Amino acid sequence: MTNGSSAPPDVTQPGPIIGPGYNYATVTDKISAIVLTSRPPKWWIFGFAGAFVLVMLLLVSVTYLFAEGIGIWGVNIPIGWGFAIVNFVWWIGIGHAGTLISAILLLLRQQWRTSINRFAEAMTLFAVSCAGLYPILHLGRPWLAYWLFPYPDTMKMWPQFRSPLIWDCFAVSTYATVSLLFWYVGLVPDLATLRDRARNRAAKIIYGILSMGWRGSAVHWYRHETASLLLAGLATPLVVSVHTIVSFDFAYGLVPGWHSTIFPPYFVAGAIYQGFAMVLTLAIPVRKLFHLEDFITARHLDNMGKVMLATGLIVAYGYMTETFMAWYSVDTFERYMMWNRMFGPYGPVYAVLILCNILIPQLLWSRKIRLHVAALFSIAMAVNIGMWLERFVIVVVSLHRDFMPSAWGMYYPTRWDYFTFFGSIGLFLSLLFLFLRFLPLISIFEMRELVSPQASTRSEGEA
Repeated sequence: MTNGSSAPPDVTQPGPIIGPGYNYATVTDKISAIVLTSRPPKWWIFGFAGAFVLVMLLLVSVTYLFAEGIGIWGVNIPIGWGFAIVNFVWWIGIGHAGTLISAILLLLRQQWRTSINRFAEAMTLFAVSCAGLYPILHLGRPWLAYWLFPYPDTMKMWPQFRSPLIWDCFAVSTYATVSLLFWYVGLVPDLATLRDRARNRAAKIIYGILSMGWRGSAVHWYRHETASLLLAGLATPLVVSVHTIVSFDFAYGLVPGWHSTIFPPYFVAGAIYQGFAMVLTLAIPVRKLFHLEDFITARHLDNMGKVMLATGLIVAYGYMTETFMAWYSVDTFERYMMWNRMFGPYGPVYAVLILCNILIPQLLWSRKIRLHVAALFSIAMAVNIGMWLERFVIVVVSLHRDFMPSAWGMYYPTRWDYFTFFGSIGLFLSLLFLFLRFLPLISIFEMRELVSPQASTRSEGEA
């Protein structure tokens, strides 16, 4: 039973989807052995320990924030939105590639997604979890966060449904829910494989409960494929709608630099751009450390490089359009906003942004660069940095000089801003390390579908 198309892979792509010499049994052995090994590798232990230290830093920062208030951050008047909102939009952007790879490419029957979809889906969930922290922490009174939801209230006080901040709450929570369901449904057949192969009794029980009685019957496969396609259909518009609504947080304002109709498509393209960069940033080291070069092949790296290049060009077009419209509008405030971005106090930040997001990724036009692992990793890291700086420019630089010079000010993040940010990175990495240790990072059943049935033999009792 297949989850995709029976059509042959696109031969115009460089390299195969999976390395030669694999059959159903060897694919299962290779991937499940990563999870079922008795002891994790040393690099995993040290990596998780470092990430856990950052999580403790996050807990200390949040505890101090709750005790003292958001005055410990660098926010002020007029910059009421600082690192918290910058990081929120940045983390939400990272979560877009997972759903794009899993849902849209599934509906388009792109078989090259198979080796990276599980990994990207998990990254989506962890990034959304980190993003969800920041609006709550930024409230100042986080214990009242439930006011965002339309619950039965004896005081008859309802949320302002015309506010894009409320739309943001609903969009992100819906996106997280659908992404979690899509990820878990795809995991069920592989959890059953781990259940059948585990030698530890506790592991058998845990994986058995999570696999929900999966036996690999035709009925099970039919329902699994139907549920996957339905969830993919639900997730596809969410990829576009979530970051569109995030852009409304700014586009609905009157502040120069925010009030722009190009923000929705510009934000969506930027999110996919950044999401694929993060997938490459994480997948390349994991590919090397787990010796998965036969599963995450040169073809996958090349395709992800092409997607980054395409979305990067859309982002560049957004930058040019924004600059052109500021000039063409003959609006004094809009023109000054662009001049201030380029030559004002934060001018060097904008220059590095253009370097990381526009100039460096142009190297991806070269196929040799796209297939060079170290170069591709470096470009992906540059994009991650550039996209964070872009959010900083949109949020902070647009606010620090308003319409009136009397409302001008500078933003200087404090150590608690940095501690919270680095702590959220630690939370993301901790969840990622736990995922790599206890769940298959590559879809076992989907990888077996890519193996030629003529060259494969099923193990007895294998689904």
